[in-house]
Amino acid sequence: MKDILLVDGYNIIGDWPELKKLREKNLEEARDRLIEKMAEYQAFKGWEVKVIFDAHMVAGVGRKYNNYLVDIIYTRENETADERIEKLVGELKNIETRVHVATSDYAEQSLAFGSGALRKSARELRVEMEVVEQNITREVKEHSKQEKLSNFPLTEEMAEIFDKWRRGDR
Repeated sequence: MKDILLVDGYNIIGDWPELKKLREKNLEEARDRLIEKMAEYQAFKGWEVKVIFDAHMVAGVGRKYNNYLVDIIYTRENETADERIEKLVGELKNIETRVHVATSDYAEQSLAFGSGALRKSARELRVEMEVVEQNITREVKEHSKQEKLSNFPLTEEMAEIFDKWRRGDR
């Protein structure tokens, strides 16, 4: 089963305190930070991720591009992110695909949820992201330890001792 996560970009930015604070200083930085977080999520979970932004806040209406394997979609003129998400759910949802919609606005996405999309609240996604970030940090530390150990030269005598331990001969 394939999982796809559709993220209502500005809705999530407005709900997550750290992104909301960043948005007050620089909207572009807040968008970039959300995209980075969603890329980490995508890499860790293996889900396809699409972040949808209302284009009325930026130039380049209706454009779509890929960044960090995350699809970034800006809506067309007079189209809201909610409307685009509804269309995407209709296009993507099938027997082999689960579509999740991340938003803090249930009412605006009622059509998408009625079409079979699974809801992931902004708070739920934020908690999940914290777990993903912790797991990534842990894996990076583990990888660093293994790399340091693999760079440590073993004498023939040490290799024999480790081999005995592996076999259970003490």
